Amino acid sequence: MFALTPVLVAIVCTLIAWIYKNADRSIERRKGELKARCESRPWVDEDLRDSTALHQVEEDADQWQESEEDTEHIPFPHTRYPEKEMVERSREFYELLSKRRSVRFISNEQVPMEVIDNVIRTAGTAPSGAHTEPWTFVVVQDPDVKHKIREIIEEEEEINYMKRMGHRWVTDLKKLRTNWIKEYLDTAPVLILIFKQVHGFAANGQRKVHYYNEISVSIACGLLLAALQNAGLVTVTTTPLNCGPRLRVLLGRPSNEKLLMLLPVGYPSTEATVPDLKRKPLAEIMAFLGGQAHPPAPAPSHPAPVCCCVTTSADQRSPQPGHRIRQSALKGKNQIFTEISLTDLSLSSSSDSGTVTGHHRV
Repeated sequence: MFALTPVLVAIVCTLIAWIYKNADRSIERRKGELKARCESRPWVDEDLRDSTALHQVEEDADQWQESEEDTEHIPFPHTRYPEKEMVERSREFYELLSKRRSVRFISNEQVPMEVIDNVIRTAGTAPSGAHTEPWTFVVVQDPDVKHKIREIIEEEEEINYMKRMGHRWVTDLKKLRTNWIKEYLDTAPVLILIFKQVHGFAANGQRKVHYYNEISVSIACGLLLAALQNAGLVTVTTTPLNCGPRLRVLLGRPSNEKLLMLLPVGYPSTEATVPDLKRKPLAEIMAFLGGQAHPPAPAPSHPAPVCCCVTTSADQRSPQPGHRIRQSALKGKNQIFTEISLTDLSLSSSSDSGTVTGHHRV
């Protein structure tokens, strides 16, 4: 029996070595799978990734500005409309925005720059995490700069279509009749490039955390689209994949700014067409959770169809915290999406003029 002990020890040692060896292989396999997963999505643009974290790791806390705690709160001026007028105003606004379409055929006719100023002021009224206003709007009119932007984008977009995006994505875009040729980047009288500021800087040079910077800037983009529609201008939302760093250098933007979206803006050309797309009805995008049945009102019968000059306008807005939760569900699916208006997203006062954290003309 004792003679077998060395044999048993050898077996145990062999088993231990085998376990460790397989564990190493498993780790290497997981690393390989992770690498393959990343390589399978080569179209992901670093500039489009949200760097926000609820608890950001600060390598050097001395580099970060302390938040301002003493802010005066003022009465909120509110205009309340009669119910009938509320319904009418809401319907008219819906009917206006229901005609908004992505237009890729844009005339070279010049647009009033006061209109561009006003729509960007409107975008600057968007709520933002802790009222940090982490956006910069770069307005480009110079033909040479516009053409350089087009060259950068078309070079990268051809690679996107041919290699990065994949067959499924390219196939899904065929109904829109779009490709890597972006003529509207030359013809549109104005290009608006929207950058998110992943962090800011205080007057003393210390960094300021920009909470939910991508969500905040995305909300501002939505308001900008609505303002353009209201002014009678057209655009198409573009997110130039893998172009952000080169465009940032071209436009002389700092490293804390990442390109989120580009909007060519102008009037539609006389030969402009759009695909005959239909939007989902209300029943497919809203789930009503209430005590009394609420049948949706019928929809309208008609078919929904940088010279570098820096100007900054500032306002004083009182953060008005709000907390609202609304749930909506996709019809026929067991998925519930929750929309939360976070308490740290400040609401703008209706009496204030819009703030433009960065409004640059090229």
